[in-house]
Amino acid sequence: MSLRFRSVALAGLLLSTGSAAAQTPAPPVDTAAFARCMAGIRADAAKAGIPAAAFDRLADVTPDMSVLPLLDSQPEFTTPLWDYLAGLVDDERVADGRAKLAEHRPLLDRVAARYGVDAETVVAVWGVESDYGRISGKRPLRVSLATLACNGRRQPFFRGEFLALLKLMHDGDLRDPDTTGSWAGAFGHTQFMPSTYARIAVDFDGDGRRDLVDSIPDALASTANYLKQSGWRTGQPWGHEISLPTGFDTAQAGRTNRKTVADWTARGVTRLDGGALPSGDTRAAVIVPTGAKGPAFMVFRNYDAIYSYNAAESYALAIATLADRLRGGSGPTTAWPTDDPGLSRAQRRELQTLLLARGHAIGEVDGMIGTESRRAIQSEQRRIGLTPDDGRAGARILDALKAGR
Repeated sequence: MSLRFRSVALAGLLLSTGSAAAQTPAPPVDTAAFARCMAGIRADAAKAGIPAAAFDRLADVTPDMSVLPLLDSQPEFTTPLWDYLAGLVDDERVADGRAKLAEHRPLLDRVAARYGVDAETVVAVWGVESDYGRISGKRPLRVSLATLACNGRRQPFFRGEFLALLKLMHDGDLRDPDTTGSWAGAFGHTQFMPSTYARIAVDFDGDGRRDLVDSIPDALASTANYLKQSGWRTGQPWGHEISLPTGFDTAQAGRTNRKTVADWTARGVTRLDGGALPSGDTRAAVIVPTGAKGPAFMVFRNYDAIYSYNAAESYALAIATLADRLRGGSGPTTAWPTDDPGLSRAQRRELQTLLLARGHAIGEVDGMIGTESRRAIQSEQRRIGLTPDDGRAGARILDALKAGR
């Protein structure tokens, strides 16, 4: 699942940071080259058990070249971590997640009993991936994956995903050939790529079909199954925020640089809240995602399981932090190393309301900072004298407009 590129719930983050992908024009369609590519995939489809007639019916699409600029603009790698977490782990998502925990408690208890993954982690994945099923993606999967299978980089990867999607449709797991999802082909409540769906999805509601689009039981159980298959250890923490000793060598940090807890404590690493760390022979890594001046964490095997869902430090921390907050925690204590923190969705809506009041035609107040909102922010930054005048939606411009500057 780590090559999914995707999550639709991050679309607003991608826009809010002024990504070039939002403004990069799509290349023209080479229809002859696309037809040749589809002919080659047709031969592979037969080997995958997809009859020629089924392939011809399902693969009859026109490419959408607008997905190509998005390949190099994943928000996990282009968004400052404080922006990323501010939008994904805000009070709204926490409140909604707690409501989902209460609503689906019997189901989540059964999932935990079967797969050993706690309810809060499963619901956190659901919240980050699709805002609890509200945002599952609007791009036709067949179109996006066919386009990516024949254009741009990583064509072999997307060719496999395209074939996996067609197989799911041919076999009946997916009944709607017009199923939609993210630009990169992830879909459903917890945004599985087709190959992961084929390998990991389970029929938890017992209706004879693995349905991650319309069945919440199947989606949540499949998510837990993914984490279990990725090495989840029942009852163990993902990690703890820690205090680093003065002069700590950050070259020792990194998710793959494992030492025993005893080794780390001997180097002066302690839990920030004063609590006990796991037993001394437990292997752990120290991560400092924004450098030594920002929050630091000691992470364990369950962090790796979360990380495997989408191989990005920011993503794993979003899931882990949201799960902690669903349990009643408050998230990281140490401040992020910035003088311009990110905004929650409520704060973004407040910022847009202030921009409208100043005469900027930005469209709907929806918390999604698109091109017009960025232009308006940039105009206000220049008027006020804030630098950089980059159109970013941060706390400084919000505070300035609230103060009436």
